[in-house]
Amino acid sequence: MSGCRLCPRSCGIDRSRTPGYCGVTSTLRVARAALHHWEEPCISGERGSGTVFFSGCPLRCIFCQNHEISTHSLGREITTARLSEIFHELAEAGAHNINLVSPTQYTPQILEAMEMGMPDLPVVWNTGGYEKVDTLRTLAGRVDIYLPDFKYAFSDTAARYSCAPDYPEVALAAIGEMVSQTGKPQFGEDGMLKRGVILRHLVLPGHRKESIEIIRRLAATFSPDDILLSIMSQYTPYEGCELPPELRRRVCSYEYDSVVEAAVDAGFGGFMQDRRSAKEEYTPDWDFSGV
Repeated sequence: MSGCRLCPRSCGIDRSRTPGYCGVTSTLRVARAALHHWEEPCISGERGSGTVFFSGCPLRCIFCQNHEISTHSLGREITTARLSEIFHELAEAGAHNINLVSPTQYTPQILEAMEMGMPDLPVVWNTGGYEKVDTLRTLAGRVDIYLPDFKYAFSDTAARYSCAPDYPEVALAAIGEMVSQTGKPQFGEDGMLKRGVILRHLVLPGHRKESIEIIRRLAATFSPDDILLSIMSQYTPYEGCELPPELRRRVCSYEYDSVVEAAVDAGFGGFMQDRRSAKEEYTPDWDFSGV
């Protein structure tokens, strides 16, 4: 990682010495490792998803609900050996899977921890969708479930909120690689997802048409049975953040329902979210639990 190019930022920074664009060095930093019950039902199940929240993020969106760890890099430094132990501790606690949240900036370290031995559980790569295809290819055979976002259809929106005008084309290429690795969604007898891609889209206030354009692009690229869609309504403007005027409110029912309708009309299956989830209390406490 002397010249890091793991993510599309390709910042080239020597992360053994100084933080990259993602905000972290090459030393693993984790904010929380615990059973998580607020993912999609086929991920969380009854016992919870064994979720590891990594510090830092290649996107660092201005509206991120996890901004304390994504933008401010809150977390505790650990070794790769400790990460391997965490995987097994989560499995012993009853986790349905090992769920790696915002992991891209630590891809080599995570692969090293996996080499030390993994529990016999599906591995979930939970990401903002801003991924390099070359980096994803190093995960082939290691990741069973991809859980990416598709945030933006338009480059000006991606530039305004994430300083990433190339996001739409980068994310679409990344999702294509994910689908090629996992194939169509596969479920176990217990209803839990074992392999496949769940594509998340967070509906933003004032961006209903952009969300519908995302559905249109997905329908033009993938078969409805290639992916599951998860349309999220949980956008919550958080206190203390200088957001642009259009993002200072929550999503209304009309905006959200019209996006869900577009997904159904396109033939996609998946998940919709209760609008009561748009609350700050759904963001975990970053108390370093399990780290």
